[in-house]
Amino acid sequence: MFSNRLRIAMKMGSFRISLLSLLLLLCCYAPIGEAKYLKYKDPNQPLNARLRDLMQRMTLEEKIGQMVQIDLTVATPEILKKYFIGSLLSGGGVVPAPRASAETWVNTVNELQNGSLSTRLGIPMIYGIDAVHGHNNVYNATIFPHNVGLAFYIARDPLLVRRIGEATALEVRATGIPYVFAPCIAVCRDPRWGRCYESYSEDHKVVQAMTEIIPGLQGDIPAGFPKGVPFVDYGTKVAACAKHFVGDGGTHNGINENNTIIDYHGLLSIHMPAYYDSVIKGVSTIMVSYSSWNGKKMHANYDLVTKFLKDYLKFRGFVISDWQGIDRITNPPHANYSYSVQAGVHAGIDMVMVPYNYTEFIDDLTYQVKNNIIPMSRIDDAVRRILRVKFTMGLFEHPLADLSLAHLVGCKMHRELAREAVRKSLVLLKNGQSTDKPLLPLPKKTSKSILVAGSHADNLGYQCGGWTITWQGQGGNNITSGTTILDAIKATVDPTTNVVYTENLDLDYIRDGDFSYAIVVVGETPYAETGGDSLNLTIPSPGPTIIQNVCSAIDCVVVLISGRPVVIEPYVPKMGALVAAWLPGTEGQGVADVLFGDYGFTGKLSRTWFKTVDQLPMNVGDENYDPLFPFGFGLTTQPINAS
Repeated sequence: MFSNRLRIAMKMGSFRISLLSLLLLLCCYAPIGEAKYLKYKDPNQPLNARLRDLMQRMTLEEKIGQMVQIDLTVATPEILKKYFIGSLLSGGGVVPAPRASAETWVNTVNELQNGSLSTRLGIPMIYGIDAVHGHNNVYNATIFPHNVGLAFYIARDPLLVRRIGEATALEVRATGIPYVFAPCIAVCRDPRWGRCYESYSEDHKVVQAMTEIIPGLQGDIPAGFPKGVPFVDYGTKVAACAKHFVGDGGTHNGINENNTIIDYHGLLSIHMPAYYDSVIKGVSTIMVSYSSWNGKKMHANYDLVTKFLKDYLKFRGFVISDWQGIDRITNPPHANYSYSVQAGVHAGIDMVMVPYNYTEFIDDLTYQVKNNIIPMSRIDDAVRRILRVKFTMGLFEHPLADLSLAHLVGCKMHRELAREAVRKSLVLLKNGQSTDKPLLPLPKKTSKSILVAGSHADNLGYQCGGWTITWQGQGGNNITSGTTILDAIKATVDPTTNVVYTENLDLDYIRDGDFSYAIVVVGETPYAETGGDSLNLTIPSPGPTIIQNVCSAIDCVVVLISGRPVVIEPYVPKMGALVAAWLPGTEGQGVADVLFGDYGFTGKLSRTWFKTVDQLPMNVGDENYDPLFPFGFGLTTQPINAS
């Protein structure tokens, strides 16, 4: 091209050939060649070569933009382009439109992504979302049981959790999103904590086994892959996020975001092991906890975030803050923002979740770098980690989503998997007033009627719990699509069997009803995070009254819907049978499958069930261990052809 231009110029006689002219022509030629080939955009180049090439092209403004994650509610393509924003998220319940379809999600994500691709270097943004028990923000998605119910075999069947990760990844990818804030690998040591249902167990060994969900979400690491380097198998997989680093499940009195009081050995032996496994399995990102360790805020803990996680464990993905997490380094939050920015970034946080006030963060961090308060080496480390994840997940080659997976959102195959998970998550705590007279499984056919009672029997929102469609969750059957426990019972019993449902009732109604038996479904109402903190852990009214009325008048099975063990000791003697159903999600048919004997009970407690809250915290292995039902407890039944 250069020789042609030179020949034409000479023929036209438009200018004299001189050294200056040659230099000008060479300068024109260089950008043309560069536009054809950029090393960082070449997937055939080694990862580190691509990283070096891109990093040396970036300005400080572009680097700091990569460290910022903002919420969908404030995002536009123009903002992403102007500030070089590195990431977006949908906070709990934030959606493009009510009941948005997969197509609406994909179009929204792509429109925003085009803003990032139109920047000078065309670095794609990464979109993250909470998918903690399925794609839980999305209408019609499959909602799996919350983690508290998934360690049903005491970690003997982590492959089911892996399959759940695979299904979740497919449904998330179907909506154009490549990044999930899951799994939560907290070790909940006190059920008074409002996030206890997000934890698999009080035992770190169970939680470690459940990290098998990470290869389900991300894919299997190739043989010989370097330890600690993130890995995502592009196409049907998503980048995962192990959270919340570290000790969030051990706060004093189970108070959310509070102080975990434990020595170094205790922290490493109880709360850290699942992070070893997550790093080994190639987890892409790790989220820092709001909580403190012995008074030191985790968002400002350089020794644990940088020295331990990054240097000792060799984690090479990126560390992300929690929602407005650096603001909460001070009390009250945001009281000294410049200090918070300095402390958080210095501690080793690479991507900062600043959902709304992103310009304040960008301005403050820029000032601190230019004035040598935060060294440029710390910025480069953060950006290198973020770009490494983006490269490994194929975002540079495939930044835009399509609708090829849209049919998988809430598909039958995934709902059957969720139904299987429900069946296996149920824990039978009592079965009959004596061992030789079990009440379960129940007969499907009876000459009398079956009574179904309780606030949770016909309430899809209640059985899904928090982090479902909205952040805190909500009651009702219109929140998404699924099968309530009542509908499942009606679909399971013989067509000639009369099922009578009432949410609340009195003794006279029961005595006059001529019922063969009753199924009482009660429990906690939805909550999330601090909204779920409870010092008394009682079953909300009118649950206890319904149990007392029904179970004192007729053989009854109590199905308890809860995110954790709650106070039940006073009511157990009256119950004919007791089932801990946890928060089963959208597939209530899994409950009926086991109640009526199509499948047997196999679940075991992954948590200690206390007698009174005065015993808390109480965990397996404690010196004065005196539970109502111990860790690992669970009665079994055999499947039958009930008649």
